Amino acid sequence: MKNKIRVYVEGIGEVYIEEGSMLEDLSKQVFEKDYKKYLGARINNEVHHLRRNVKEDMYVKFLDNSEEDGYRIYTRTISAVFIMACKEVFPHSIAKIEHFLGQGLYAELEKGNSISFGEIEKIKSKMREIVESDIPIIREEVLIEEAISLFAAHGHEDKIRLYNTLEDDKVQIYKIGDHLDRFHGYLAPSTGYVDIFDLKYYYPGAIILFPTTDSNNNLPKFKEQKKLAKVFKEAKEWASILDLAYLGSLNEKIINNEVEEVIRISEAFHEKKIAEIADIICEDDDINMILIAGPSSSGKTTFAQRLAVHLKVNGKRPIGISVDDYFIDRESTPLNEKGEYDFESLEAIDLKRFNEDLVKLLEGEEIELPKYNFVKGKSEKSGVKIKVDKDHPIIVEGIHGLNPKLAQYIPEKNKFKIYISALTQLNIDAHNRIPTTDTRLIRRIVRDNKYRGNSVLRTFELWEGVTKGEERNIFPYQEEADIMFDSALVYELSVLKKYIVPMLEEIDSTSIYYSEARMLLKFLSYFRDIEDERVIPPNSILREFIGGTGFDIH
Repeated sequence: MKNKIRVYVEGIGEVYIEEGSMLEDLSKQVFEKDYKKYLGARINNEVHHLRRNVKEDMYVKFLDNSEEDGYRIYTRTISAVFIMACKEVFPHSIAKIEHFLGQGLYAELEKGNSISFGEIEKIKSKMREIVESDIPIIREEVLIEEAISLFAAHGHEDKIRLYNTLEDDKVQIYKIGDHLDRFHGYLAPSTGYVDIFDLKYYYPGAIILFPTTDSNNNLPKFKEQKKLAKVFKEAKEWASILDLAYLGSLNEKIINNEVEEVIRISEAFHEKKIAEIADIICEDDDINMILIAGPSSSGKTTFAQRLAVHLKVNGKRPIGISVDDYFIDRESTPLNEKGEYDFESLEAIDLKRFNEDLVKLLEGEEIELPKYNFVKGKSEKSGVKIKVDKDHPIIVEGIHGLNPKLAQYIPEKNKFKIYISALTQLNIDAHNRIPTTDTRLIRRIVRDNKYRGNSVLRTFELWEGVTKGEERNIFPYQEEADIMFDSALVYELSVLKKYIVPMLEEIDSTSIYYSEARMLLKFLSYFRDIEDERVIPPNSILREFIGGTGFDIH
């Protein structure tokens, strides 16, 4: 009989289990019939898969789908099930996991093959069969040469191109029955852990639905976002033309000293899109207010200034108004659930005065802009008076730009609404996407450290509140935009890597942000560095974060 060892399970207390047991065994012992709700575990602030062995006095927190890390494991595992189902339904095609659209994950087949309405039910039925079979998911470490050979046999050219550019000796792969794959991050111990899902027809692909962190294990309702879908489609077509769909191709261009052309084309594409937006605005004489909104670290400030330049090219003389100067006095600011001032709330803004000033400007009157004193927490007079006409469009930039209440007195015909965010990013390979939220977090860590004196830990600390505010104040209104601008640059993470890696490496296992730091370090390790930044123009959105911008924005 094996010896028993003592471990501690959060929310349960002391538990005794046989020596040599795995975390999955511990989960079964503790949670009994509900054990499949728990997809991974956190030990010493680091996330682990459930096939790790249990050790004496280990303190374990099991992760379900309500935890961000548990949700990520569910996302990867249900993606693997979808990929396996497509492999059986379409034996001559490879499924691609593309990006999120609202609460659903969009996926399609490679090489322009489409999924018909009737085939959706076939894939769903096969997914259900795979889940009910409860196939073990085995994680193995192999030499990278062996991985290349294995994936060559399965036709995964995207993975081979990536592995040929890595400096690692070994790589982790997953075996699920006779299916072989590679995922950035952990999967559940078996396919039976992801039994709550649905599949929606979304030509030419499909939307995979599964529980979110706040859906209480229920399926979220899919809400179509057609404008966002068009941005993704355009980005994919553009990346395909440049052979930049996956990370391996970018790494190849960096190694072969061909990345300067990638940078120039990426920046020229941004410039072209901004010029097109300015032309659209100037073609409509009714438009005299431009509202720009987007989540943190989207590059809103640089975008607004670049747009102003192109409006001037068209003969306009835009005037910028900062919503921040219309904050109400601090003692009247609403509080969040933690009892802290909620400066991201719409009610933190003096909407009545803001709207009245906009109406006066629209009617040709002169106004004096307020100036908010952030030290005193008071609104003061600025002494700055402005008056506008049809040649002076007003640019308003802020997180509430798309909220109908912000400029509710102004007729819709007079407004042009722009949503800006880092909406896309090249994927690691066909089965591993890079969350754009991670891209924005990396941008913000670099910028906050360089310009705001914030440590990486302070940015992590603030980030949760920032993302909650975005979910409440920005994302619900993004489809209200007249146009969306994708501020992502296909090459940017290869530049940002050298700035952020040293900061992330300083975070040790005593920090609650250790697992997040390790995750970012791991996926950044796939990127080859771009050392020479001279080719990045001073008006690049990336300059807002790394420095060297030609605009006064900090």
